[in-house]
Amino acid sequence: MRILIAEDQFQLRELLQERLEKAGHKVDAAGDGEDAIAYLETGPYDVVVLDIMMPKIDGHGVLRWMRESSMATPVLFLTAKDAVKDRVEGLHLGADDYLIKPFSFEELLARIHVLTRRKTAEIQDVLTAGPLTLNRATQIVKREDTVIELTKKEYLILETLLLNKGQTISRERLEMASSNYDYEGYSNVIDVYIRFLRKKIDEGHDDKLIETVRGFGYRLKADA
Repeated sequence: MRILIAEDQFQLRELLQERLEKAGHKVDAAGDGEDAIAYLETGPYDVVVLDIMMPKIDGHGVLRWMRESSMATPVLFLTAKDAVKDRVEGLHLGADDYLIKPFSFEELLARIHVLTRRKTAEIQDVLTAGPLTLNRATQIVKREDTVIELTKKEYLILETLLLNKGQTISRERLEMASSNYDYEGYSNVIDVYIRFLRKKIDEGHDDKLIETVRGFGYRLKADA
């Protein structure tokens, strides 16, 4: 597939381009928003990976230009920011997904593949698993009609499980997705937060949504 990366950190940009090309993709790389738009004007891409904080034109500006130009290419944001409002703004502008730095290359590749498998480029604002819904724009989580109050870390863990419904997610990946810090080995912190989530989401219901895969991690039921 043809991928555009727009990232102002030279070493990260070069590394991502090299690894994506080794994975068999054709990759163009831009160091700022103006160059990204220049690349986009040359022809269609299958996926665009955008850093939010870029010189000249930031990632939000590039995405705004794309959508105003009726360009429906899936967009994945890379961001070092932890503020929910930055993710919400990107989703409202038409982003399809985001990754918080630091991230693993394997997760980036997996998310790119998910984006390209989508039949439409509609914004994935609402994630669902049977009676469970998570609205990424409002951060409201419900099981049927009952609103579930979550902490920030619980929300990010649940969001990751919903984005990968039916897939087993390791504790390491859940920790990386819910923290701005590098994961430095096993701890039981994810197990603790999964217990919190189960109490809020599954307790009192016969249909349990969160499953344990012993020795690997956790998953949300695929048939939920």
